[in-house]
Amino acid sequence: MHLILGTWDVSLKTPIGTLNAVYVFRDAGGVLAGTASTTSETVPLAALACDGPRVTWRQSVTRPMRLNLDFDVVVHGETLTGHSRAGRLPRSTVTGARRADRQS
Repeated sequence: MHLILGTWDVSLKTPIGTLNAVYVFRDAGGVLAGTASTTSETVPLAALACDGPRVTWRQSVTRPMRLNLDFDVVVHGETLTGHSRAGRLPRSTVTGARRADRQS
């Protein structure tokens, strides 16, 4: 079982302000899958990988601007911390808390 499974409220501290999103990580037939949702869009996560508590993935967004993001986080029980990066832009701090309605 992957430590990241469930629904997470995630904040990204970016140069243009803090962005909030809901991430859902699930087991899709033995393969880790997920989505990220904001008020303006829901996007699939790609290249999801777990190595113990460390989880990495990629995603593309179109709002507030079109970007390809790379994430690298560590799960600590019901919280996660790490960073995301969009190309050569500065790293953004990522923090999250798992919702009580944990999925498996």
